[in-house]
Amino acid sequence: MAAHRSARAVLPPSLRASLGLIAALAALVLAAVGVLYAGHSEPGALDRWIIAPTADSVRPPWRNVALATDFWGEPAGAALLVVAAVTGCLLLRRPRAAVLAAVGPGLAVATTTLLKHLVGRTIHGADNLSYPSGHTAFLTALALALALLATGLRGLGRTAGTLLVLAAALAAGAAMGWAQVALVAHYPTDVLGGWCTALMVVPAAAWLVDRTADRLGERSADGGERAADQLPRG
Repeated sequence: MAAHRSARAVLPPSLRASLGLIAALAALVLAAVGVLYAGHSEPGALDRWIIAPTADSVRPPWRNVALATDFWGEPAGAALLVVAAVTGCLLLRRPRAAVLAAVGPGLAVATTTLLKHLVGRTIHGADNLSYPSGHTAFLTALALALALLATGLRGLGRTAGTLLVLAAALAAGAAMGWAQVALVAHYPTDVLGGWCTALMVVPAAAWLVDRTADRLGERSADGGERAADQLPRG
């Protein structure tokens, strides 16, 4: 039974230690940058070192690419991605991965929304809270969930699995982060915060999904055993 649970776990046991450490480091970076830029309304020194945001920082055709990428972080685009991911997980008979594909990005976006109000950093006026980037957190979180699914399906070990997860997170975060900075919707450090949010939230969400599923499975098994014991014996 334990071996079966490990095989179906959305957070492979071999990755728990490494992803736990990464999540802790991401949380520290997220908090440190948030404290550093709390209440600010201008790009910081690190932002200016990376890029000097201007209204015309990107032009066609790259602006169109940025807008297309940004769409997948908007409610309509995000919903399409999540539905596609959940459907794929269910077709592969991985219900835990399907739950994580929906819950992980949702929790990441909810966390960024809460942190935006706590940090109070703005861009383009007092009404536009910017830290951390919800778009970046969403796409990174979804990529992490799918990378964990791939790791489990392929039976990858700790090193290969960790590299795959980090590569997926980096690719998704870089793509959406570039779009957000190019469109001057976020500062570069906002993107870093969104990326760290996903790295912090998704491993914890995956662990909770496995924990909950295991407990429900144990209760179901115990209930079945008790029902069998109560059957009349011939």
